[in-house]
Amino acid sequence: MHIRHETICSLIALAREFQAKEEVCIPQEGNSSSEDWALQMLADHGDDYNVGEFRSIVHDFSERQRAELVALMWLGRGDYTAEEWEEAVDEALGDYSIRAAEYVLAHPMVSDHLEEGLIALDLPCE
Repeated sequence: MHIRHETICSLIALAREFQAKEEVCIPQEGNSSSEDWALQMLADHGDDYNVGEFRSIVHDFSERQRAELVALMWLGRGDYTAEEWEEAVDEALGDYSIRAAEYVLAHPMVSDHLEEGLIALDLPCE
């Protein structure tokens, strides 16, 4: 991975703290097939310290690092295996990596999925 281990562990902690304060849920209204709901849902939390810090860290990532963050979440939720890591990263490049912070924070169990992804790669946080 091109993301420092300590940074990933910090992101997991920030996501866990944010989601402990705010229940993250998908709005029921609208039938858009796009994922714009993630941006709309998180817009209300722009002044939250944890969200701001999470976004700031991810904003400073390269496109490859943002893709790895998304791929790590996918790995942790079982969409890919550790052997399919590069395939997952390739899939995350582009749209997903452009808005990686909003995309991953919109998933209610993102901290658990990121943690499970690290375990699958044999890189668990302490």
